[in-house]
Amino acid sequence: MTTAEHGLTEEDLHGVFDETIATDQRIEPRDWMPEAYRKTLIRQIAQHAHSEIIGMQPEGNWILRAPSLRRKSILLAKVQDEAGHGMYLYAAAETLGVDREELTEKLIDNKQKYSSIFNYPTLSYADVGVIGWLVDGAAICNQVPLCRCSYGPYARAMIRICKEESFHQRQGYELLLAMVNGTDEQRAMVQESTNRFWWPSLMMFGPPDGDSPNTQQSMDWGIKRHTNDELRQRFVDMTVPQAEALGVTLPDEGLVWNETRGHYDFSEPDWTEFKAVISGSGPCNAQRLAHRRRAHEEGAWVREAAQAYATKQREGSA
Repeated sequence: MTTAEHGLTEEDLHGVFDETIATDQRIEPRDWMPEAYRKTLIRQIAQHAHSEIIGMQPEGNWILRAPSLRRKSILLAKVQDEAGHGMYLYAAAETLGVDREELTEKLIDNKQKYSSIFNYPTLSYADVGVIGWLVDGAAICNQVPLCRCSYGPYARAMIRICKEESFHQRQGYELLLAMVNGTDEQRAMVQESTNRFWWPSLMMFGPPDGDSPNTQQSMDWGIKRHTNDELRQRFVDMTVPQAEALGVTLPDEGLVWNETRGHYDFSEPDWTEFKAVISGSGPCNAQRLAHRRRAHEEGAWVREAAQAYATKQREGSA
């Protein structure tokens, strides 16, 4: 939309945009929006999409080694869901005028980021359950508020994604229930995996509010509804009773119920480690990007064939 086409100045259009946000209505692709709003959405949606695609790798590593056909089919279905989530989100980003090929190139060139959690290795089969329980649980806390995001295509994509993520979380918890009711070795495996993934799961919400320069503006625009620390607290409060039901100890000596606050107190994650991981120095950063780059290059012929077919169909119709 241009100002000349509608007889409106940019100031008028900004006023319409601000009123839409203030009345909790949705901004749609054909609506005027500030360039900073558009760029913020592209950054956030792209990072989310990249996380879904990269997130297929840690669990996909265990599909062939799952202990039964039932467990293989469950894990395969989950990984397929994650691919679908990435496609929904890339499609939402494209409504902002970017191309998913461009976004993929930025990912594999390390110019856009994905969630820090996927730079940690999956060392045992218990990790499959713990990722479902903790990682998908954290994702649910973070993503359910996005169903009310001010940008329509993103909010609508999140409704289906959150329903599927909720199912993934229950699948992970069900697997852990089976394991903690199994052998001593299986219970030890669950505890060891929980010890490794607890702190990276807390880091998934991003840096503390005082070190998160984009949070306030995103909240003012209605893109985010809660701060990083608010979401982190919600996740801790939700997870502690689940850990007790599993008989698992969360690896934080500072984790204690605060009667005055009505919330659990907990220790600060190692933010130095967090910054190192998002800067590319995590245990699996190079491996994850190399795998994604190789898959993109090996799939070039498929994209070229699909493009040639689409072009031929258009010419035939013409």
